[in-house]
Amino acid sequence: MRLVKKTLKITAIVLILLISLAFAAPILFKGKILSFVKQKMNDKLEARADFKDVNISFFRHFPKVSVAIEDLKVIGLAEFEHDTLISAKSIDVALNLMSVIKGSNYTIYSININEPRIHALVNTEGKANWDIVKKDSSSSKSKADTSNFKLELQHYSLNNAYIKYQDASSHMSSEIVNLNHEGSGDFSSELFTLKTKTTADQVSFDYGGIPYLSKTRTAINADFQIDNRSNTYSFKTDDISFNDLKLSLEGLFRMPDDGSYDMDIKFSAPSTDFKDILSLVPAVYKNDFSKIKTSGKAVFNGFVKGKYSQTTLPAYNINLDVANGFFQYPDLPKPVKNINLKMQVENKDGITDHTVVTIPAAHLEMDNDPFDFRLLLKNPVSDMFIDAAAKGKLDLSKVAQLVKMDAGTKLSGLLNADLQMNGNMSAIEKQQYDRFHAAGNLDLNKFSYTSKDYPDGVKLDELLMKFNPKDVLVTNVAGQYMKTNFSGNGSINNLLPYLLKNQTLNGVFNIKADQVDLDKWMGQVGDTTTTATSAAPFAVPSNINFVVNTSVGKVHYDKVDMNNVTGNLQIADETVRLNNVKADALDGTMAVNGSYSTKKSKTNPDISLTYDVKGLDIQKTFLAFNTMQKIMPVGEFLSGKLSSQLSFTGKLGQDMMPDLKSLTGQGNLLLIEGLLTKFTPVEKLAQSLNIKQLEAISLKEVKNYIEFSNGRVLVKPFKLKVKDVDMEIGGMHGFDQSLDYTINMKLPRSMMGEKGNQLVNSLVSQVNSKGIPMKVGDVVDLHVKMGGFIKNPVFKTDLKQTTNSLANDFKQQATDFARQKIDSTKLAVTTAAKDSLNSAKKQVFTAAQDEIKKQLLGKKDTTTQANNTQDTKKKLEETGKGLIENINPFKKKKKQADTLVNNK
Repeated sequence: MRLVKKTLKITAIVLILLISLAFAAPILFKGKILSFVKQKMNDKLEARADFKDVNISFFRHFPKVSVAIEDLKVIGLAEFEHDTLISAKSIDVALNLMSVIKGSNYTIYSININEPRIHALVNTEGKANWDIVKKDSSSSKSKADTSNFKLELQHYSLNNAYIKYQDASSHMSSEIVNLNHEGSGDFSSELFTLKTKTTADQVSFDYGGIPYLSKTRTAINADFQIDNRSNTYSFKTDDISFNDLKLSLEGLFRMPDDGSYDMDIKFSAPSTDFKDILSLVPAVYKNDFSKIKTSGKAVFNGFVKGKYSQTTLPAYNINLDVANGFFQYPDLPKPVKNINLKMQVENKDGITDHTVVTIPAAHLEMDNDPFDFRLLLKNPVSDMFIDAAAKGKLDLSKVAQLVKMDAGTKLSGLLNADLQMNGNMSAIEKQQYDRFHAAGNLDLNKFSYTSKDYPDGVKLDELLMKFNPKDVLVTNVAGQYMKTNFSGNGSINNLLPYLLKNQTLNGVFNIKADQVDLDKWMGQVGDTTTTATSAAPFAVPSNINFVVNTSVGKVHYDKVDMNNVTGNLQIADETVRLNNVKADALDGTMAVNGSYSTKKSKTNPDISLTYDVKGLDIQKTFLAFNTMQKIMPVGEFLSGKLSSQLSFTGKLGQDMMPDLKSLTGQGNLLLIEGLLTKFTPVEKLAQSLNIKQLEAISLKEVKNYIEFSNGRVLVKPFKLKVKDVDMEIGGMHGFDQSLDYTINMKLPRSMMGEKGNQLVNSLVSQVNSKGIPMKVGDVVDLHVKMGGFIKNPVFKTDLKQTTNSLANDFKQQATDFARQKIDSTKLAVTTAAKDSLNSAKKQVFTAAQDEIKKQLLGKKDTTTQANNTQDTKKKLEETGKGLIENINPFKKKKKQADTLVNNK
């Protein structure tokens, strides 16, 4: 009995100790694990990685220890510094107890990632934002770090994940919403079965601007037979679905030691029901698809077989055959019928240039309106051949009788298309238009579209486009949008190379409109504060070269109304340029030239502006432009008329507002006539001198010249006369309303009251006390230094004892301003040098990348290779010359055709 009691007592003590350990361990070992994980992350990653906390539990995966990293974030560096690569609510890892106690030899049994948000990006140069693992030169250290972990994985999962993939170099993107994936198996075995289950609410995939999948509901259940000895993964499943389309998939995937991938995969749709294929059409699938009536047969199958590496691609084949397809919503009166389509995408050897896309004939009827088309496409890389035709008529008002549309959506109009083309793209590129056949018309009449996003509707009274080998002629277009009546014509060049090979699209359009409310067009009606914060820079396409000539009767934008607006807008070289834009506005006239460019930076665009305005109302101008409020803060207290010529350059912030410190420019301001009142610096000066005539100043024909840089405005000395007071003024003020001005005054003592004369007598006494005899006559020469801020100015006044003009006193201030401007220029030159060097690197990288592509695509043109090498060399030389040209202090300045600012 004693033994039993003793045993029970010992057991109870052990249980109490174990339970106490289970509760105490998260506190005892938390600090050790927290420091270990953060240290390893910082040692291994070239990124900003952090997490909120580490949660340790002995109960979540009992008897194993659960270690969960909470609120993880990994943010890239350099060009990806504003992009979050991954964030996760938690990453839960199951470990063995002893490894946690020892702090080494961690054995991992399971990994569960909850609510990850992954943004995988590849820029135009092919650099990926997930390439963040530091290059470790010490292989022994790397092996030691790896040996600290032992993977005996039995289960892993992704829960409620969001994945966004964007590859700018290949024009490929994908988005997966609410992804749930889990796998289980004995990863420590050489041969084992991995059981996986995957679901996603929405899967989208775009390539080359073509949406292959759009918000497709996806489910995959598959078992993989894994052989770790040969790195082979084989599988067979009939349980894959994309919306209602079921697929069977079988094959294998092997990873040899040479870095390539061998694959042999076949897929097919077991069902021949046309409805399954129809479910992949988003517009049809999203509304009452389960109730839709269908008939017809469809066959869908294909394969991928061969090696994938940096120089080879596998062969592939995709077949789709639809026969006598039909669908109709039960509550809509019209069907879409006689859908017949045969399509084959074939590549027999993995060389991309050997890809052939064939649609020999396709037909459908929307109610009784037929539409036919065909397509043959070959040699997409070397010299694309295309043979295509499309012909049909469509009454758009019948679409709502055929397909369910969103609530509030209305569509009408008559579309008539008859287009043909046949030939090689090289004929167009070489302007050998007699070797390429293109003809036909596309007419759209009485088009009207209204929806939730376009409540005011879009209307086209007429759109007539004529196609020929050289260009597309838009002979007439007329319509209404946002209460704007417009008409125009123009031409589009290089359309096919733009659509098929991403070459530059050229065009010229002439547009006339009666009125344009830009606030509505840009979606800025209402709370301007909200829209300002939500605005973001837009990237100007690199493959667009368009000129738009405009003439608009009235334009409204923010606080400005403009009449008789004419000008030219040019889009080219990732830059939008305004050329010779003229308008009547703000009770005067204006002529503007400017640019907006995202060539150097997509997040902080470069801007430039040159204007020549005459007779503008000062108050209206001040209230209309934020930049003017910084450059000329006195405008808030000045009424009258203003003329000005000014030019500046700078950058926009990510809120599309000017980065004020980046602005650099110069110009002149001519006050034609005006009245200055309630301006605190002048009022305080008038009070200190006891001269009421200075409290409200009438001005006429006052002109000054300004320069600004680094948030400071330099006002060059100018003279003016107020009543009988002669003044000379010069100095600086900041965009922060700080003041640093000097004022020389010739002031009649007769205008000064008792307080003012007391000030003068006090100043004379101070000079005489220093042993300098001085007398003042009826006119007092005062030297006033004005500092502080506009709302709280500070004055220092003394008697001027020399006859020097303010220009002499101004020299040091002007020199300091110029030095700061030079420092700013040096920074810009340094940045330009880095950009040029980066550009050179990109050119070499692109040339190497092109050579790899040629091997991959099977192109063996040695002449072209030699020419490309010479072209790359020439571009590098031009880059170097351009850099030297920019930093050469002895180069001669080019003469300007039109000098807006006179600094004499």
